[in-house]
Amino acid sequence: MIDIHTHILPGIDDGAKSEEDSIAMAKQAVEQGIHTVIATPHHYNGSYFNDKASILTNVSILNELFKNEGIPLDVLPGQETRIYGEILQGIDNDEILSLNETKFLFIEFPSASVPQYAKQMLFDIQMKGLTPIIVHPERNIELLENPNLLYDFVKNGALSQVTAGSLVGKFGKDIKKYAEQLIECNQTHFIASDAHNIKSRKFVMNEAFDSIEKKYGADFVYLFQENSQLLINNKNVNRMEPRLPKKKKFLGLF
Repeated sequence: MIDIHTHILPGIDDGAKSEEDSIAMAKQAVEQGIHTVIATPHHYNGSYFNDKASILTNVSILNELFKNEGIPLDVLPGQETRIYGEILQGIDNDEILSLNETKFLFIEFPSASVPQYAKQMLFDIQMKGLTPIIVHPERNIELLENPNLLYDFVKNGALSQVTAGSLVGKFGKDIKKYAEQLIECNQTHFIASDAHNIKSRKFVMNEAFDSIEKKYGADFVYLFQENSQLLINNKNVNRMEPRLPKKKKFLGLF
């Protein structure tokens, strides 16, 4: 199994605090059947800053550590990039790092809102030859309240990634329901852990895929797992025509 969203690099953001934490996370990942992770530290999030060059260095160091510890986990480079007005300049300046240096780029929205310029920015990123992947949309308050927004982004070429923990209820019932809705409406393309530690924000990939298989069948499990492999190989991923959610009935009537 491949996990495309983790905060396993030590001491650089709100994920692993030390090499010991990274080792513990790696062992938990392996127990889940994960053989490859993409390290996706936050690019910029207030008190820390991680550019492409520093991430590549830290990934190399961590892979050497895991090799010395006998942990069978490969770490690939990536970055979780909070959307901001100068992101195109960041790409041009080689500050922004795509996932495993492919055409796929993580884009994070603020937790409570979607910037008004987001639609244009996602388009401009695609004009650069990159494919934006909106991370954990189910945990964004504005997207939760206005599901047409994500539908439009996906319809216009963006992809999205749902957090495994959302599907098993780690973030509450509303977020779980919306995450499931994104699967049902073909609005998401990847499942990843967004693991930060081994306790409160741990790897629950097996649990998430068990839930998906029970609810939607093995084909969806295969689709999501294959997409992660296609991503790291820089291949086009599986995507189906997105749909808007059906309107809920009220007193038995639409």
